[in-house]
Amino acid sequence: MIRHTPPRVAASLSKRLAAVRQRSIELISPLEPEDLVLQGMADASPPKWHLGHTTWFFETFLLVPHRPGWKPMPEPWPTLFNSYYEAAGPRHPRPQRGLLSRPTIDEVLSWRQRVDVELQRWLNDEPPNDELMQLIELGLQHEQQHQELLLMDLLDGFHRNPIAPAYSLEASEPPSVEGAQQWLGMDGGLVDIGHDNQQGGFHFDNESPQQRFWLEPYAIATDLVTNAQMEAFIADGGYRNACLWMAEGWRLVQEQGWNAPRYWYPEGLEFTLRGMQPRRPQAPVRHLSWFEAEALARWLEARLPSEAEWECAAKAHPEQHQWFGSLWQWTSSAYGPYRGFRPAPGAVGEYNGKFMSSQMVLRGSSFLTPKGHERLSYRNFYGPHCRWQPAGLRLARDL
Repeated sequence: MIRHTPPRVAASLSKRLAAVRQRSIELISPLEPEDLVLQGMADASPPKWHLGHTTWFFETFLLVPHRPGWKPMPEPWPTLFNSYYEAAGPRHPRPQRGLLSRPTIDEVLSWRQRVDVELQRWLNDEPPNDELMQLIELGLQHEQQHQELLLMDLLDGFHRNPIAPAYSLEASEPPSVEGAQQWLGMDGGLVDIGHDNQQGGFHFDNESPQQRFWLEPYAIATDLVTNAQMEAFIADGGYRNACLWMAEGWRLVQEQGWNAPRYWYPEGLEFTLRGMQPRRPQAPVRHLSWFEAEALARWLEARLPSEAEWECAAKAHPEQHQWFGSLWQWTSSAYGPYRGFRPAPGAVGEYNGKFMSSQMVLRGSSFLTPKGHERLSYRNFYGPHCRWQPAGLRLARDL
């Protein structure tokens, strides 16, 4: 049965739509025109592309199929701004997004405005049914993901410039770790993790159905591992000790010359969105691959927590210990489907499920994550070699 949306719910989503879409525009306000097409590596995308892709999402999955009379942007625009949705049509090669000087930023912003006007008209005049409202919410959550990606990708691009440009001297930074590290003892047992559909609220498809796990007793650290601890690891030859590393990680250390976290420089400096800055010893160490996090945990005579251990500890101690808003935290869990997972039909079903291979799970959120986008059951994921995301680690031990 199709349920119609109450006007107050549509009004609330209308307000949220305006705020999220405006936030993307605010993120490019410190940038120069040349910055908008900057793509430092194949895994990253230019800021202009992020603005276009998030608009493409709303147009392709909402306006084109559900708004009679809507005139979409003609080819090759859909091809340029499709990311990985094979069922939605052809795609421009990802490594070549930085070559797209056209369409211009003014054309992209004009397109965004036209899409926004139509979405607001839809919400205000004749609210869509519940199913389409959920799809609009998915589009907003998707845009918030790209807001974080935009800053991650920009940091990667800027750090390749010898000028070491700053995005903004007011850019956020993760809070320092205060006091001595302590351990939270957890009893273990049969636990539930994942999103409970009975409680409502948004979640991505990979967060459900809710799962049951058996956990043995364990302890988890109250704080994230710091720069000072990473410096001690380096001084002790951590990047030269093969015994600490997984075989694939050790191969990357040798091939790519890893000897410190990404964006670390000599003389105690670290490249950030504020430009080159003195490294703070008590700040949580960030921009680590899973291989580096796992080796560092081993050197510290501990291990990475599983995602079930992380979620249960965060649920038990929700008001402390930087579960959210500091860094994404690597876990020991490979990214795969929960039992009973079913992707949505059609192209939108490619959102998360198609990546459930060769990735590791991160939990929490980072200082770059938009406010309100985090939640307990969120499952982020990256390949174990990736270092450009703001990821660190929290230790665990068996009891």
